[in-house]
Amino acid sequence: MRLFIHHSNTSKIIINIVTIVALIFSIGLSVSYGTTDIALGTVWQAVFHFDADLTTHQVIQELRLPRAVSAVFVGAFLAVSGALMQGMTRNPLASPSIMGVTDGAAFALVMMLAFFPAISGVGMISSSFVGAGLAVALVFTIGSFSSGGLTPVKLALAGVAIGTMLRSISSIISLHFNLEKEMGFWLAGGLDGTSWTSVKVLVFSGIAGLLIALSISKSMTVLSLGEDIATGLGQNNLMIKFLGILSILILTGAAVSVAGAVGFVGLIVPHITRFIIGNDYRWIIPTSILFGGLLVVLSDVVARLINAPFETPVGAITSLIGVPFFLYLARGSGGGKNE
Repeated sequence: MRLFIHHSNTSKIIINIVTIVALIFSIGLSVSYGTTDIALGTVWQAVFHFDADLTTHQVIQELRLPRAVSAVFVGAFLAVSGALMQGMTRNPLASPSIMGVTDGAAFALVMMLAFFPAISGVGMISSSFVGAGLAVALVFTIGSFSSGGLTPVKLALAGVAIGTMLRSISSIISLHFNLEKEMGFWLAGGLDGTSWTSVKVLVFSGIAGLLIALSISKSMTVLSLGEDIATGLGQNNLMIKFLGILSILILTGAAVSVAGAVGFVGLIVPHITRFIIGNDYRWIIPTSILFGGLLVVLSDVVARLINAPFETPVGAITSLIGVPFFLYLARGSGGGKNE
């Protein structure tokens, strides 16, 4: 998107405060609605005046609240990953799902489930980081061999191709080792298996990724203007890219290890954020955290209600939104060079 709504810092703060309020309200909705609806008043009581003898309080504390909190973190991590990828590559089509990163992480997880079924939670997270890194390396290597260099569309096509290949291999492995159920979860993306342990995984592994992203936000703004400009201003682009890729791998790996391959969040949110906030990554990253969390929480609510009492994978909801968005961006980008 080339047009931006320009706001003062005060307006940006107000936008973020409103988004925080909307996010809190959406968490309340997420906890309230499910197989059995629970009144918001009961949710309030369960959170602030927990009674272990009440079944509804136990459902809220042990099932619905960790699911809602996990959705916030997953959305935030994927959104920030997408923002960093688009900034570093100056590619409007870049995102963890389009670039094959989520499929790479899911591929590594399926490999672990097949060959090391007793692997620990830490091992699962570590393997998802390795899988995400493998996908990134393959995409950029293949894209670099194309004639004319890495245009936005060629990079996206390389990502889709690598993602499809890794997904196909994962399917073959899951069929051979009878992991269809687990494989279906990772590829569709869902939050129904989350718990407070999932929240701990996201907090301890993902917060580091967010801190790295925030620490390079000013440099990302300069880098997004072009490598020549950034170099001319004395910026160490290699170090900024290394830290950016490290942040992406940590955030995407953590999100996929908990929720599977939830697609298009990293594509949609950064564009909406830049349209509303502008091009300054010191605002884009924190605002993407809020918008990403809000998108996935609301998508999870829709996923539970659209075909009740059965659950639709949350990844299907984000894909329904993301595919038309991707096609619109691909049409606008054409085959031209990165801008």
